[in-house]
Amino acid sequence: MKALPLFERMTDTDLDAMLQHAAPRRVAQGDAVFEQGALAKSFFLLLHGRLKVTQVTPDGQQIIVRMVHPGDLFGFAMALRREDYPGTAVAAAESLVIGWPTDMWPRFVEQNPRLAVTAMQTIGQRLEEAHTRIREMSTEEVEKRVAHAVLRLSKQAGRPVGSGIRIDFPISRQDIAEMTGTTLHTVSRILSAWEAKGMVEGGRQKLTVTDPQKLLNLADGKRD
Repeated sequence: MKALPLFERMTDTDLDAMLQHAAPRRVAQGDAVFEQGALAKSFFLLLHGRLKVTQVTPDGQQIIVRMVHPGDLFGFAMALRREDYPGTAVAAAESLVIGWPTDMWPRFVEQNPRLAVTAMQTIGQRLEEAHTRIREMSTEEVEKRVAHAVLRLSKQAGRPVGSGIRIDFPISRQDIAEMTGTTLHTVSRILSAWEAKGMVEGGRQKLTVTDPQKLLNLADGKRD
């Protein structure tokens, strides 16, 4: 646990006190940790696996607003001055989370300044990524948006393999469509074209970036 950035500056005593109130939970792929609109009774830390946080818009469209990676805090609605969860957190792969009662948040922040700093950094990163995605969806053609999304995933969750960088959790074309505000048909067409050019390799819920430089050039608007 001390290897996680959230805990690395805590004393053993403080860490033990925090973990006394923690409830571990294993989440099967496809199961939800919490659902949009539910009362935020707990906040969480992801220890292992991957989660996707989705929101349903007023017009009924589902979008993926962020991915949660090991070591990330999530579900801390109180820090956002909310009483409910703004999205649904679903396991993209089998995951292990630990949770604490939401009403313990103020005490933890007071006793562990690192927790407050981490929460602020997390909120800042989310805002920055949200602004980037809004800009991309407002100003960029779909292929560039998809390229940016795949590059972000390969950076955040990439694992080197013989043919390139594999996104290290099950990822579907529908997931990428929900990340980029487009349709499954469009994403399928784009990825098929990239596969033909040797830029990516697909498979059932698998995606490997085989030519990162070509993908980066495309994302930046440079054509070969």
